[in-house]
Amino acid sequence: MAIEQTQKDEIIKQYARHDGDTGSPEVQIAVLTAEILALNDHLSVHKKDHHSYVGLMKKIGHRRNLLAYLRNKDITRYRDLIKALGLRR
Repeated sequence: MAIEQTQKDEIIKQYARHDGDTGSPEVQIAVLTAEILALNDHLSVHKKDHHSYVGLMKKIGHRRNLLAYLRNKDITRYRDLIKALGLRR
């Protein structure tokens, strides 16, 4: 269900704006996207796991808020990120 620490470290390294960056919106959105994809896979197998479903909805809402923040703050960074993550097909 949860992503492994090594996978999370790779995502952070890929989307970090500078060394040691874990709090920028890009990193947070990328990590949340990986967690959302993992939860989607889990829920496709375990359809009656309502507790995980609630957690998925919270993560989706958090990512949505971060995307809105980034869109309002810097539209070019927002567009680059959604293109890199494959969001908004």
